[in-house]
Amino acid sequence: MVWPERVARMRRFTRGGERDPNKALLLLFALGRLQREGHAPLRFRDVEEPLGALLIEFGPPKPASPGYPFHTLAGDGLWEVGTPGGGASPGADPALLRHVDAVGRLVPLFAKELLADPGMFVQVCRILLDTNFEPSLHGDLCAAVGLMPEVAEAALLAPYVDGALPRARRDPMLRQKVLVAYDCRCAFCGFEGWMGNTVVGLERVRLRWAAFDGHDALENSLCLCTLHQRLFDKGVLGLGQSGTIMVSRHFVGLTDTARDQVLALTGRRAVAPAAGFPPPDRRNIDWHTRQVFRGPARINGPGGGI
Repeated sequence: MVWPERVARMRRFTRGGERDPNKALLLLFALGRLQREGHAPLRFRDVEEPLGALLIEFGPPKPASPGYPFHTLAGDGLWEVGTPGGGASPGADPALLRHVDAVGRLVPLFAKELLADPGMFVQVCRILLDTNFEPSLHGDLCAAVGLMPEVAEAALLAPYVDGALPRARRDPMLRQKVLVAYDCRCAFCGFEGWMGNTVVGLERVRLRWAAFDGHDALENSLCLCTLHQRLFDKGVLGLGQSGTIMVSRHFVGLTDTARDQVLALTGRRAVAPAAGFPPPDRRNIDWHTRQVFRGPARINGPGGGI
């Protein structure tokens, strides 16, 4: 089995659509180090804090221990863990990993072939990104793990290995359908913008992500401006089952612009699609709330529902 296929088949706990990007985040972190510094062991003591920060920022809104991916990634044949004295990994408990001064590294042959083949390096990055995260997050994530910017850009064009990933059915006209359904306006703030005959600053946004069975359908879509798309995918904004906009209590914005464009959305009613178009499916709304939104939400004001 070639390395990209092995990465694509990396075991994840995704039952019921749950996100489990922990091992992918560790692997992306290790790839960033590999690209910048070459193949070198990573002490758990040194990576615990930055890996923990990645889990908080890019993982689902639930507690996650850096010790889990550091220990369990070895089971996928891409990573190995030991101690300076030659001992085995003590398990996933961070205290034990610190106590024995555990060290992890990419499997040497894997690292060697990645360094020798830039195309495969990019291909592996794309597989990790596409199977765990929405495209709007890819650039931020590559920057956070220290991958060179050109890797994120090239990953958009890198081919998949045949059979490595299921090819989801995509609707090339869906963005246009979403724009029509929402009258070319952001469902959260009402923004609209044009350059000639082209709509600008508006995006089709998925509620349930493509990597987790989020189908290309109006029932899984919103029309949002670019700002609110990014905040929605980061979990700053969410949509309640009543159709009101949720704003995470973890969001901090001190300027008038932040208050007007984000905090003021709290409890506001999201615009529903025009008559004849299906509204967002409640199951997709629930998935986003459980797997992406950084609750708890600020106290909602009065509002109607989609």
